[in-house]
Amino acid sequence: MNESISRATHSGKPDGEASGQRRPNVIVLFPDQLRALSLPMFGETQIATPNIDRLASEGLVLENAISNCPVCTPARAMLVTGRYPQTTGHLINTTRTRHSEISIGDTFAHWGYKTAWVGKWHLHTGLWPALDRMPQHPDWVPEGRDRLGFDYWRAYNQHMVYFNGFVNKDDWNYERWDGYETDGLLSYGKEFMDQAAEDPFLLFLSPHPPHYTPFQFAPDACYERLPEDLQMPANVPEHMRAIAADMYRHYLAMILAVDDMLGNLLDYLDARGLADNTILLFASDHGTQGGSQGVNPWSKKNPYEGSIRIPAIIRYPGVIQPGSSQRITSMVDFFPTLCGLAGLPVPRSIEGNNLADQWSNTSADHSAFIMNFSKWFDWFQDGAEWRGVRSQQFTYAKWLSGKTELYDLYEDPLQMTNIAGRGSAEESRLEEMLRVHQAQRQDELVPCTDWKHWLDEQRRVVRNAHGELSHPESQPDWSLLR
Repeated sequence: MNESISRATHSGKPDGEASGQRRPNVIVLFPDQLRALSLPMFGETQIATPNIDRLASEGLVLENAISNCPVCTPARAMLVTGRYPQTTGHLINTTRTRHSEISIGDTFAHWGYKTAWVGKWHLHTGLWPALDRMPQHPDWVPEGRDRLGFDYWRAYNQHMVYFNGFVNKDDWNYERWDGYETDGLLSYGKEFMDQAAEDPFLLFLSPHPPHYTPFQFAPDACYERLPEDLQMPANVPEHMRAIAADMYRHYLAMILAVDDMLGNLLDYLDARGLADNTILLFASDHGTQGGSQGVNPWSKKNPYEGSIRIPAIIRYPGVIQPGSSQRITSMVDFFPTLCGLAGLPVPRSIEGNNLADQWSNTSADHSAFIMNFSKWFDWFQDGAEWRGVRSQQFTYAKWLSGKTELYDLYEDPLQMTNIAGRGSAEESRLEEMLRVHQAQRQDELVPCTDWKHWLDEQRRVVRNAHGELSHPESQPDWSLLR
């Protein structure tokens, strides 16, 4: 990678502003529940994703990008705030984000960027609880601080209507997109980029596919591109292979739609002359089990590669050299890294790391702190609590139930042989890594219901690992932006 990564200047202005150069645009394409292992670039042979492959050839592939808490809302909160669940209070889905959180939208807007969020948000309560099981209804996120600094808003909190679905705009009224979600959302994204004109912009494109839906999953044309018989990996047990294969057909079809969306976006950037001055990040919030380790195919929240390992590719022509990096990259690292690449100061609220000039700095001592809190996605329910670490070679996890798991990913990439409990020096080292991570975050492995008092009756965060917090609608400390 080119070491001349832009930095804030002594004048206190971003480099681009100080030098007169046009600051780079930033686009984050962020499909939901896309695991790395289902892409050809990571070994899947049953589909072709030419557009993802093209981006990988033109950008930097982050081989060890990890979803620290593989559940939608906690993972998305880490992406948007650069902070861990123990700080933001996002332990389960459908939690309303504190108004005092400083987001990546706030940060880029502060430095003169136009900002947009298009697609799934899931950092609010939406319609909770009255219509939670009726996803065909609009799911509104109010204007103001609930949108965390994103001005152009064509989004929804959470629904699963992929054909002719709906977004809210400036108020509680909604409109439907035409056709499939990946096409509809990209149309909004193009509208925003056209409106931005010569101003630098930050755009998040957040399609819900390839997440589960109770409705139609993908366009027929995507299914036609799949083989008649799908093969499942060896870590899917025999009793689950039929249901896993059924799930996987829908899943791969939706991935093809996402690949088409990326190709459309790349063509648009080329046609508009924006590609060379645009940082493009392709990533996801978490993966899916797909039946591996005998877990429900659509489930995540497990300390296995299917759940925690996500694809991540970042392209910035002339600045980031194409290739790959083995550096452990956590969800909390994307926000500060994008700031670093754009030449913006990293807010002092951030708990992640700016990795913009660290891609070649790999070490066995680097690890991601991984975790799960609740058995259920939207409620505090005891029974699935675990904490762990993911290094380049190993995954180590301790469950509240007493179970311990250790996998050597070099020797056992499908995680079929648990080598915990053999008294190895490696297990002791990973256990100490976990202890350090937990101490840094003031985290405890306790029953999930011990954390219920972190939320009030409106599912707003009123406590975190540091104790009681100010009113959940308190304003941010904007001085942290400098």
